[in-house]
Order: sequence, then structure tokens, then C-alpha cells
Amino acid sequence: MPSKKRFLLVNPWVYDFSAYSFWARPLGLLKVTEYLSQFDLDINFVDCLEIEKFKHYGTGKYRSEEVAKPDVLKDIPFKYKRYGISEEEFLFRVKKNGPYDMVLITSIMGYWYPGVIRAVDIIKSLFKDAYIILGGIYATLYYQHALNNSGADFVYKGKLDERFDGILHNLGLKKISLKKNYYKMGVYETFPFAPILTSYGCPFNCSYCASKLIYNGYLRCDNAEVLQEIRDLYNLGVRNFAFYDDALLVESEKYIKPLLRDVTVKFNNIKFHTPNGLHARFIDDELALLFKKANFKTIRLSLETTNPIRQRDTGNKVNNEDLVNAVKILQSYGFTKKELGVYLMYGLPGQSIEEVREGVELLKKLNVRVNLAEFSPIPGTDAWKELIRKGVIDENIDPLLTNNSIFSLLFWGYRRDIIYNLKWDVKNYNAM
Repeated sequence: MPSKKRFLLVNPWVYDFSAYSFWARPLGLLKVTEYLSQFDLDINFVDCLEIEKFKHYGTGKYRSEEVAKPDVLKDIPFKYKRYGISEEEFLFRVKKNGPYDMVLITSIMGYWYPGVIRAVDIIKSLFKDAYIILGGIYATLYYQHALNNSGADFVYKGKLDERFDGILHNLGLKKISLKKNYYKMGVYETFPFAPILTSYGCPFNCSYCASKLIYNGYLRCDNAEVLQEIRDLYNLGVRNFAFYDDALLVESEKYIKPLLRDVTVKFNNIKFHTPNGLHARFIDDELALLFKKANFKTIRLSLETTNPIRQRDTGNKVNNEDLVNAVKILQSYGFTKKELGVYLMYGLPGQSIEEVREGVELLKKLNVRVNLAEFSPIPGTDAWKELIRKGVIDENIDPLLTNNSIFSLLFWGYRRDIIYNLKWDVKNYNAM
């Protein structure tokens, strides 16, 4: 009887100037694991981004070590680090169950591609016959760059579809069973938190966001299936759940409101978090009350800028009045700065530092947490096209230079001391 095909799934390291886990897990790769469960395979999973030290509600710090900067970043006056498990630990885990017939590697930010390249290099040096497939966000948005630089045998662009079936068919694989949920397969230890998706994609079209490029369309999940997933994870001991949706509150009467009504009845000591910004215009009294009853501990609203013209030009998803009304409603149900924060961007095309300061002052007056978010240009978005049209960047720019930690300093001429002082002011205010 022929032996099972052996697959390895890898979530690679992050190479960056800073990194912290705000409920981060490689959900896309875990969903691939679910899909593969329908086949008779030996599946192995290595996550380079295990959290070394858990903190509040399951967030936490990664292990890190300083590494040499790539040449294109050599003049950046910040330490460059590899975040995640050591290379020695990676080698041990990968060798333990090898060799492999196929290796599937995911990717996230384009400017994190050094972690992808390093993982591919190590695996190729160990298992010369393994077929390596790279997928994920970097592979999709920087497809040509990934083809030219990643070292993978195949770069998979976009979401899982019939193309993947074709790859598996060429290996002689056929489906033999129904797929199992990733958390029931023993490929990933239970964390203090779990990601939850109630939808895929987004119906909006913000100029700086790549959601539509990654998932073309907008699909809602069945509430009964979402509730069952929460129940299964709850029974495994998970108490913190982070919604990964880009548009969680859209059609709230049909989706999130009924889901939360069920949650408040069926579960005790459960906590919810929304690391992706919520649409303020959809917040109403009933939703705020359900947030309170369901024990939401982290609520983040999206504002991005207080400039009405820029709000309109970047997607028109929110205005200042929407934001103020949402904050007042949530505060009326007892949410304070401890739970309630607002994302404010800096470095948007044409955005002055004075505009950012105005946003900070508005959020201070509202007594909410200020979450500064640095702009990073993403291929295919309207903001990316505008930057190319104006000659700010070249379409073949090294993705490393789009890192949100440095882009504004490199291309907008923001002074380091001004940015530092602004961040310090926000940090002190948030700590009050």
C-alpha cells in the first residue's frame, strides 16, 4: 500500500523594524489545512510566528533578534529584526517530519518578503525534491516580484479555487472525506484567542485598501456556521475571539445582531475584539447594547482622517459626524477609552502633519483611544496609482520601501522628530 503524501505548511517569519501580535494568526493557511483534510495526507504545520509572551486578552510579543538590513534599507536609522522562533527551532521542526512532497508557504505584507525567501531557502536546502507553493497576500499583490524573487516553484495568486484542485489532482490525490475544521486537526495548538470571520471581502472601495484585490466580491457566512465555530473553539478552552472581517457591521440586522443575540444567551466569560476598524455609521443603540452584553473588550472604529475632502476621496465610508455619533452611543453604554479606540492614519497621499494633529485633537476631545496607523501603499489600489501618476514612487519599487514604519519619512518628508513627538504625545494620552 503506497504511503501517504507528506505536506508541510509554513507561516514564515516577519522581518521588520517592529512587530507585535494583535490577535494575529495565519487564518488563510489554516483554511488551506481544512481543505487538505479532505485528502489522505500527512499534514505538518510550522508557525514561525508563535507568540513568546502573551499579554492582554491573548495579544503578545514575538521573540526577536536583530539581523542585517537589506541594502535598500541600510540608511534607515532603526534596528531591523527577525520576529518569531529561532532558525534552529525552525530547522528542528521542519526536519522532524520530513521529507515532504509539497510545501505550502503563506505570505502577508509585501515588505515582509525576506521571511518568505529565507523559509524557501532553508526548505530547498533540506528537501531538494519538495515542490514549494507560495500563496497569500504578498504572492497575490506582488505576483511578479514573488515570481522573480521568492524561489518558490509555483506562486499562487488569489483565493483558493479550482486551480488548487488541479495541482492536487496532478499528485494523484482525490477527496476521500468531508473537510474538518482546522482546530480539530491537531495541527495547531489552542491559543488564548481565535480569529473569527463572518464575511469575506468588502462592499466598499477605499482608495488605500486592497480587500477587493485579495478577495473579489463580498460574501457573508451563514450565522449558524459561525456560531458553531465559536462553540467548538469555546469547548476547546478559547475565551477571546477576534473578528477579522473588513465589514463586520454591514447588514447588521441580518448578520451580526442575530449572531450576538445568540452569543449572549449561549456563552459565559467570553470576550470579543475588533482589531480591524468598524464602520462608525452602522453603530446604533441596539448594536452598542449587544456589544456590551456580548462582552466586547476591544472596539476599534475607522476614521483615518478628519478632512472632509479626503474622507470623500478615499472612499466616503465615514465622516466626522458619523464618528462622533458612534462614540457617543458606545460611551452611553459604558464603553470607555480602555475599550474604545479610533484608527487615525498618517502619510496618506497629500496629507499634512497638521491634518493628523487635528485628528488627534478631535479624538482627545471625544475621550477615546487614539490608534495611529501609518499609511503603506499597496499595488493595485487607487492610492498606489495616484502615487505612480504623480511620480512619487515607481511601479517597480522594492516592497521593502513601502514599509509603513518608514514610507512617510522617505517619501513625504515628514521630520523624524515631529513624528516621534506626535507618537509620544499620543502614547502619553492613551496611558492617562
